[in-house]
Amino acid sequence: MRGTTVHLDLNRDEMVMFGASFGSLAWFDQELPAGSVVLIEEPDVIRRRGLDRYCAELPLTSRVVAAEYQTGLDVDALLDREPGLAAARLVMPGQEYAVGAAARLAERLGLPGAGVAAADIFTDKHRMRLLADGAGLANPAYELVDHPDRAVRFARRHGGRCVLKPTRRSGSLGVQLVGDPAEIGPAWARSADPEPSAEATERGLPTEVLVEQLLVGTEHSVELLVADGEVLFANVTDKRIVGGRFPVETGHTVPSALPAATCRALTDAAVRLAHAAGFRSGMLHSEWILADGVPTLVECAARVPGDMITALVSIAYECDFIGAYLRVLRGERPQLPAGPIGAAAIEFLLAPPGRVTAVQGVKAALRVSGVLDVQVDVAVGDTVAELISSAQRAGHLLVWGADQAEAEQSARKAAEQVQFTVG
Repeated sequence: MRGTTVHLDLNRDEMVMFGASFGSLAWFDQELPAGSVVLIEEPDVIRRRGLDRYCAELPLTSRVVAAEYQTGLDVDALLDREPGLAAARLVMPGQEYAVGAAARLAERLGLPGAGVAAADIFTDKHRMRLLADGAGLANPAYELVDHPDRAVRFARRHGGRCVLKPTRRSGSLGVQLVGDPAEIGPAWARSADPEPSAEATERGLPTEVLVEQLLVGTEHSVELLVADGEVLFANVTDKRIVGGRFPVETGHTVPSALPAATCRALTDAAVRLAHAAGFRSGMLHSEWILADGVPTLVECAARVPGDMITALVSIAYECDFIGAYLRVLRGERPQLPAGPIGAAAIEFLLAPPGRVTAVQGVKAALRVSGVLDVQVDVAVGDTVAELISSAQRAGHLLVWGADQAEAEQSARKAAEQVQFTVG
């Protein structure tokens, strides 16, 4: 795929990855040397997902290490049990629930990373809000609540609408847009005790509930590549969100089509947030709403963004974005292009709930100008659940365009070709 190839020399066991999706492991397997990665995963996740068997088929992974890390990592105990990890040249989190553990091991080994303090802030949405307040960044009104009645009172103070979200989840899981205070009671459990995700340990991930003012505006993200506190690269991404109660992302375009001054304002806000947290090295993915033209923080992750945004950056800027990220984690300062050469978009495929009886139009989608890849994640016989988080999307397609309008138009046209029939 154009602009996405990683060129990184690694010897055996020199990269440690905490947690990862099957998709990212398969992608890295095509890009990194055999035996270069040690995967650390929760024991119950290994068992439930069959990771031992899956990774045995991937030349990339030298071994899978079972360790409890999502609810706190004892780094010294891990190194006592697995002394070979001390030979690592870089440590990365492969998913949201691994950010803190990766930061702790990297710090213990003297390797570049987010830093433990920044990792802990950006994996707790309430702490992130407090940080943004202290840095003078725009926040919606918010409150940490322990009972639906408190959320009802908050909503009534803010026009009867609000956002409910767990403080420690990812992928829009448990996030709900509530338009009537009477809906909060029935909706409470979905945010206070979200359904488990495939990447999460069965021990349970503790979370609290944040209620926030519901803002109206376009949504965007900023991707920063940072080395020792210095911002090496910044990109602004435009987002598309499905309507309704669950704000699931349905598409992204890189770079943003916003005016240059607005992109600068978003980037400046993201840089201020990174500096306020003392973020050290790695990738920082922050999400914002332009509320009355002001960049207002939604949330921020101290890791590689999901939804293939890194692939979009690589394509639009014709660069090796993931390779640059890995080099930063190895202590290098890679050079990246100052600007894009075109645009790239991803559009997610959405199937109606029900049992899939037919999938049609994939070949037609591939024939649309600019389409680079079409992936369908559901098959005939699968049951599609209600769209409440990114996990329920039915696939995606990736598109190149000379500019943002061309990329988005081709993405929408191609997505229209793929039809799901459910019974």
